[in-house]
Parts: sequence; C-alpha cells; structure tokens
Amino acid sequence: MRDALGDALTRRDEFVYTTGEHREDGSYVVARRGADSAGHRKVFESFAQVDRLYERLPEAFTAEHVGRTGLTGGRRHMVVRHFVEHPAFDCELVSRQPLTVRKRG
Repeated sequence: MRDALGDALTRRDEFVYTTGEHREDGSYVVARRGADSAGHRKVFESFAQVDRLYERLPEAFTAEHVGRTGLTGGRRHMVVRHFVEHPAFDCELVSRQPLTVRKRG
C-alpha cells in the first residue's frame, strides 16, 4: 500500500530529450532522458522554482543565460531543452547552434 501511495504522489513525464519528475517531497527533477547518472539531472525544490527561473529569463535565451543562475555544464542545455518540451512553458526552439529559445507569449 505504501508503494502504491508513493507512486501516486510521484509523477514522471517523458519527452523527447528530457524527463520531468514531481517527487513525493515536492521537489521537481529535470533529467536527460535515458541517463542514470546525477550529472544528467537537476533537482529543484519545486516545480514553482523552475517556473520562476523561466520567468526571469529574457524573451530569447540560451544555455548561457540559464548558466547565470548557477547551473553548469550540460545541465544548462538540458534545462533549456526541458523548457521547449514541457507544455507549461510557452516557447519554441529557434536555433540549435547555439541552443536558443524564444518565448511566445
């Protein structure tokens, strides 16, 4: 029964390049799809924290902009891709080199 409750409180959404996991403790994890190491995921305190990060970014942004918030390495690119893939964020990929996203709204 405890496992069933834990599964109900944890939800994982899979996209093309990334996954998003709402954990039982309220945290939200952005991960590279199919990767198991900690280097391919970023744990946020909540989904609201991810939303605040997105809101603070300029209308067009790159991994460099995301990196200014303290994210490093491949995690920056992973989070940028997650913004493009997740339906909660109204944006589109406008360039792959450099990875550039533009907000629609």
